[in-house]
Amino acid sequence: MPNNQNDKMNENYSNVYQIRIKGHLDPGWSDWFEGLSILLEDNGDTLLTGPVVDEAALYGLLRRVRDLGMPLISLNRVKSD
Repeated sequence: MPNNQNDKMNENYSNVYQIRIKGHLDPGWSDWFEGLSILLEDNGDTLLTGPVVDEAALYGLLRRVRDLGMPLISLNRVKSD
């Protein structure tokens, strides 16, 4: 018998997000952003990428972007492997 709750939980663990913000963020902030990778783009933006456990964790990451005062450009869920 399938366990829909466990399937949903496993699905959540596979959600990978990209958060693009205006301005460069020092790679040392990776720990503060729950281990997301930090890529500094040539156009001056920063791309944060990595797995996010659930929606509450995603909102927590977005609050951290807000708290830094850096403009949010985009948020995208990307397909994980």
